Amino acid sequence: MTTKTLLLVEDDAEIRDLLTGFLTREGFAVEAVGDARAMDAVLARTTPALLILDLMLPGEDGLSICRRIAPQGRLPILMLTAKGDDIDRIVGLEMGADDYLPKPFNPRELLARIRAVLRRAERPKPVAETRRVRVASLTIDLDGRTVETASGERVPLTSAEFDLLACFVDHPRRVLSRDQLLDWTRGRSADPFDRTIDVGVSRLRRKLDAADPAAPTLITTVRNGGYLFSGEVEVLT
Repeated sequence: MTTKTLLLVEDDAEIRDLLTGFLTREGFAVEAVGDARAMDAVLARTTPALLILDLMLPGEDGLSICRRIAPQGRLPILMLTAKGDDIDRIVGLEMGADDYLPKPFNPRELLARIRAVLRRAERPKPVAETRRVRVASLTIDLDGRTVETASGERVPLTSAEFDLLACFVDHPRRVLSRDQLLDWTRGRSADPFDRTIDVGVSRLRRKLDAADPAAPTLITTVRNGGYLFSGEVEVLT
């Protein structure tokens, strides 16, 4: 089994050392740095399986880092935020973070979140066939995890955004609650203030609408119910 490498960006040396030791004991290889410049140096020579990113950093902060890295779609991001910073957590999700964990946290919860994000990012792809569907003018490759317009242009989705889209495509014309979507995409239940799904749907809507202006209402909000994917899903052979 290949050891997965995690990149931890945390400016507090004590926390950085404690998390490095803990995650190493759990079987991960850990690259730990204290700021964006050191992070970029690591990314220039290797591609880790996951970026664990503290929000408050000297120089370039975590939100700015997330804003420039998340659109590339190749590196899942787990953001660490100060307890009570709801606005920052929402903005982090808007920037494309796959999950967040408020400080202080139990290291075991961090470990569970890491494993959940990695599972989502590494879902196996079948060798013999690929599940491809068409919705409006968009072609969605559910195993290749790509979305293309009619002209062949790639729609840039983060890992979390594609997970949401896959849930909708697998359950078209059915009202899906926030709790269901959070459980299917994150592997955890929602608390009353969790905005993860709402933010993810908002981002997904904007990107799909921009890619296919002729079908701007693929995802509709059902009051007191959740969300409904109204698009016609055509399976491609």
